[in-house]
Amino acid sequence: MITSFILRALEGRIVAAVAILLAVAVLVPASNLLLSPDSALHIPTYAMALMGKYLCYALLALALDLVWGYCGILSLGHGAFFALGGYAMGMYLMRQIGSRGVYGDPVLPDFMVFLNWKELPWFWHGFDMFWFAMLMVLVVPGLLAFIFGWFAFRSRVNGVYLSIITQAMTYALMLAFFRNDMGFGGNNGLTDYKDILGFSVQADGTRAVLFALSAIMLSLCLVLASAITRSKFGKVLVGVRDAESRVRFLGFRVENIKLFTFVVSAMMAGIAGALFVPQVGIINPGEFAPANSIEVVVWTAVGGRGTLIGPIIGAVLVNGGKSFFTGAFPEFWLYALGALFICVTLFMPKGIVGTVQGVLANRRAARAAAKAEAGQNDDRATRQIQAAE
Repeated sequence: MITSFILRALEGRIVAAVAILLAVAVLVPASNLLLSPDSALHIPTYAMALMGKYLCYALLALALDLVWGYCGILSLGHGAFFALGGYAMGMYLMRQIGSRGVYGDPVLPDFMVFLNWKELPWFWHGFDMFWFAMLMVLVVPGLLAFIFGWFAFRSRVNGVYLSIITQAMTYALMLAFFRNDMGFGGNNGLTDYKDILGFSVQADGTRAVLFALSAIMLSLCLVLASAITRSKFGKVLVGVRDAESRVRFLGFRVENIKLFTFVVSAMMAGIAGALFVPQVGIINPGEFAPANSIEVVVWTAVGGRGTLIGPIIGAVLVNGGKSFFTGAFPEFWLYALGALFICVTLFMPKGIVGTVQGVLANRRAARAAAKAEAGQNDDRATRQIQAAE
């Protein structure tokens, strides 16, 4: 059953995308570790870390596409799930510092010593164990999504009202995490990491492994999302997006369908945040900012929502452009981002991938029509010849 579920996901474009991601997972770290810095093919560590960040953003965009592109839920709060996954990883990394911190306390992180905390808060216990931290990467965003979705979907909150509520959720979390008494580092967040599983976070080898894990996890989540959307459940999911009242009339529990998809999407966003933090080196309340969640919507729209591969392409292209513009023309970046979103909305409403798919479909239809017309002409000519004889 599970095998058929996975095999159903492996259609042509998904297989090609996974193959590319796995190739990137091998070739980029190999270029960084095995080739001389003087080689033209050598990829510097900073560039590899930057590309790893793009892959984490791509995973976040894929998570949003699952609920927006296929279920019709425009979430403006997915940055919250991303940040919660990042904080879970950051708490593990902070516990690994031990007595090597500025204040030398073997248990309390430096910010707690600075704020005169006397003991470790209860919710920090267990984060010295990697397996527990990874479990929390999934559980915390998933639990928040479950509680939020349970009330929102059963109250039949839809459309722009749901989008506003998700944005309010992430904004409330941002304000809460800015407080020093929350125990998450306040404005400064969590940083100054040393080790992960006993390996230095700053080492080239560790960064190469983190990059490879980002690409592999993105490919696995892509297969999972494809399997969900191409299953019978996925067909119902699209029905909820296009005609929710009809699906409800047919006897389906629409709120349960939405809730399951929302929770899966939140967990995927949490994984993206967990992979993001050790590569960037910091997590702070700024990741909860509503503007970050809106940017994810832009990436998904640019690439093409409802395509799975489109949001990945959109996230990489937009963030690559952001890196270029913020370096070359920092004062124009926000204008460029706004203009990009407006142009895509007006001229490419289906995004890059959706537009390309539409063009190819039109060409196939035109060729099929031409063949059918040619066949009809041949039949007509044959009948005329027979009549003349």
